Amino acid sequence: MSNLPNCPKCGSEYTYEDGTLLVCPECAHEWDPAAETSNGEDNKVIKDANGNVLNDGDTVSVIKDLKVKGTSSVIKIGTKAKNIRLVDGDHDIECKLEGFGAMKLKSEFVKKI
Repeated sequence: MSNLPNCPKCGSEYTYEDGTLLVCPECAHEWDPAAETSNGEDNKVIKDANGNVLNDGDTVSVIKDLKVKGTSSVIKIGTKAKNIRLVDGDHDIECKLEGFGAMKLKSEFVKKI
């Protein structure tokens, strides 16, 4: 047996190497074992338009009219999003907006209330 670590996502023991990455054939998760060993200061700080640090559960307000892709709807200035959740990616805030439902926003277009 190899001494490769189990998949951090699903716990599968059938991981294999693909170049510099490790791959899980069961859930298709890929990760860099070198990043795992540094383990720690990878936490990205997400800030709003005014430079305030955002945290999960904060309430934010939209600072400019935002067009909703794929529709003719617009999210107006001042629309509040309560109990936000921070995620990785280009749009780093997940929230629910009244009248729109679940939505992802960029932190540069919101301010902390």
